Amino acid sequence: MATKAASLVQKTAASSSGKPAGKISDGTINKLSAKAAAAAVRIADNKKALYNYHIEERFEAGMVLEGWEVKSVREGKVQLTDGYVVIRSGEIFVIGCQINPLGTASSHVRPDSVRTKKLLMHKAEIKRLMGKVEQKGFTLVPLNMHWKAGRVKCEIGLAKGKGEHDKRDTIKDREGKREVERAMKSRSR
Repeated sequence: MATKAASLVQKTAASSSGKPAGKISDGTINKLSAKAAAAAVRIADNKKALYNYHIEERFEAGMVLEGWEVKSVREGKVQLTDGYVVIRSGEIFVIGCQINPLGTASSHVRPDSVRTKKLLMHKAEIKRLMGKVEQKGFTLVPLNMHWKAGRVKCEIGLAKGKGEHDKRDTIKDREGKREVERAMKSRSR
């Protein structure tokens, strides 16, 4: 039964893209089908983290959510800007990630929008992160939330704080890119 479903997904992906499903032009095999790639959608980004920190490494972790939180996430009522990640007794938690409840939440559930949410990772990865975070200047920040195979995932980054001069460089680079885009746009007219 599973092989029939897999072949059906491959046929539908092949008919929609014109190429065989699972293949990339350089000969490597793509593990995501077209349907799975479309399902990996970003829910929320933490742009403030990218501005305030140098991201050294990125990790993906599952999130433990309640039912009302999943419904709110589907509606896009998520804010990551004030969030940070802590490690307590060998477990990882995200604090300050705000998921606003829907107005149609059930009456028997008392939603807490800034509840501490547990992140799911392998024990070896957590131990490695603990060692890195104990080093001077490193911290963990949530970078984005996204859907992957019907589950909510949180991408966290091992980060080092930027100095004021680094932030100025970031702004300068961004403004330079805007000027180049404006020049190219006006030139093409």
